[in-house]
Amino acid sequence: MLTVIDEYTRQCITVNVQFQLSSQGVLETLSECFMQYGKPKYIRSDNGSKFKAGVLQEWLSKVHVEPIYIYPGSPWENGYNERFNGTLRHEVLDTEAFYSLNEAQSVITQWVHQYNHTRPHQSLNHRPPVPETISPALSQTLVHTQGA
Repeated sequence: MLTVIDEYTRQCITVNVQFQLSSQGVLETLSECFMQYGKPKYIRSDNGSKFKAGVLQEWLSKVHVEPIYIYPGSPWENGYNERFNGTLRHEVLDTEAFYSLNEAQSVITQWVHQYNHTRPHQSLNHRPPVPETISPALSQTLVHTQGA
């Protein structure tokens, strides 16, 4: 499982659920994130082989994103992501039984939406990273009536 967190806003950008994630899978996931949210100045990750692979390093260099690796055995250097992973494990992975990757991805995606939009975060003064200010039904009505 690959989790991507914005260190500044604490928003979960994505969780990619796979049986085994390769460096190519990391590249594809990051590419999708960059296209949707913009290119960051750097990414922080552990020292796993999928993050150190040549294909990923070459791509990051081409798109001018600096990789920053935490010191081996120092998870506190990636505290935001470690905290997120612990919360995900406690609130979802330890409480659910998944029978397929699709089911796991669906449940985790729903939880991520709640995590980003409604769940209070202590570090953000008990507000979510991306608060929902208008209900989805109301926003559809507003969008529909703007052209009238």
